[in-house]
Amino acid sequence: MGQRKNRAYQMILFVPFGNHALSLLPMNRKTRLYVLLLLSFAGLFPAKAQAQPHLVGYLKNWQSAGTPFLTLGQADDRYDYLVMAFALPVNGTDYQMDFTPVGMSSQEFLDQVQAVQDAGKKVLLSVGGATAPITLNDTTERNIFASSLADILYEYEFDGLDIDLESASLTLSGGTISAPVDQPVILLTQALQTIMEEYRYVMGQKMILTFTPETAYVQGGQSAYGGVWGAYLPLIHALRDSIDLLQVQLYNSGSMYGIDGGIYEQGTPDFVISQTEAVIQGFFTAGGVFQGLPANKIAVGLPACEDAAGGGYLPPEELKNAMFYLTGQGPQPGAYTLLQAGGYPDLGGMMCWSINWDALESCNGAYSYAQVFEDVFETVIATGESETPAQCYRIWPNPAGEVLHIRRCTEAGEELTYLLLFDLLGRPVADGYLAGQETEISLKDLTPGMYILSIGNEPFRLIHTR
Repeated sequence: MGQRKNRAYQMILFVPFGNHALSLLPMNRKTRLYVLLLLSFAGLFPAKAQAQPHLVGYLKNWQSAGTPFLTLGQADDRYDYLVMAFALPVNGTDYQMDFTPVGMSSQEFLDQVQAVQDAGKKVLLSVGGATAPITLNDTTERNIFASSLADILYEYEFDGLDIDLESASLTLSGGTISAPVDQPVILLTQALQTIMEEYRYVMGQKMILTFTPETAYVQGGQSAYGGVWGAYLPLIHALRDSIDLLQVQLYNSGSMYGIDGGIYEQGTPDFVISQTEAVIQGFFTAGGVFQGLPANKIAVGLPACEDAAGGGYLPPEELKNAMFYLTGQGPQPGAYTLLQAGGYPDLGGMMCWSINWDALESCNGAYSYAQVFEDVFETVIATGESETPAQCYRIWPNPAGEVLHIRRCTEAGEELTYLLLFDLLGRPVADGYLAGQETEISLKDLTPGMYILSIGNEPFRLIHTR
């Protein structure tokens, strides 16, 4: 991973439901076969199908005269993906990343992250923004970028990354969507793949990955393929299986082609509908065909109110009409006709810049953007198949010293979950129980090394150190 800061993993202590030493276990042939299956599949954690649309909102990590400063816990409850803006390059570089919470200590911020995660929300870290170009020119810069971001993810237990590179951070000089030639594009792809692989290894779960490019970087590839035009397309193509949401900024934009050949202006229902369908259906470029992403990986990204961006704002009723048509719940509101009759009821959701702006009463009423989301998707959510939420678990720190903490992501009641620890030879070395919501277990009698921890039959890689 190249250079990594000497940053210790934090041991966060909660009121425990129990402080347990793992008990030693014998092993039989049946147990060994079970362990071999765990070891075979421990590296495979496929992304779960998205069951419901998401409302994604950014929170400014700075004080602003025009909007209120909000903590994670103060965001409207309808926002389930909370994105901290931004991780920025250290002064003097455009590749070594840093993030320092404003208005609170690191521990206070971490406590807030864990509190909203316990409430079922995800907390992401956005990288870049409009004023912070990030360009990776060689493998050293790639490695520093990846390791510095990974450090931040682990320190604050973020659920994922949002990539918002602007200001010519990515440009194209040739190549194709499937075979790019520009080093910054290739190196960023490699860095994100490395971060995701390490995150899965350390955190025991898939890292959420969202992309939030400007229109020129994506749909702009229909007009030209070079410079910033279409520059995100090779990145999206290479990481399409890992991307959870693509939420193009449908604002601060010039006019753009739709896949029908028409030209559409920002700030209109036609713009929202045409540009959203373009990234679902795909389109032709001089760099080859961009194959669209599934609708459930696409979110509509807009400003919360007129002052939040330089253009592209859509008043609530117009936005609602556009979204109803997009999701197959309403009539066509303008000139653009969807290629897919019936629209996209499985659309991935909506993204807002920003929650701080949406909170303003002067912005068509407080949380008017969140209200549009609720009005549009409440029918989709209500008519979806009812599912019993799957259990998920968090372990930390990893690597762990003498104590390992385990917590359920979902409410547990008095439920008991069996814990089983194996070494890499498939030998069960200890067992125990997770009682209630959270517990901690002692590892002090174990030899340092790598282990597989099974929590209710879900495997986690665990590194034990002294």
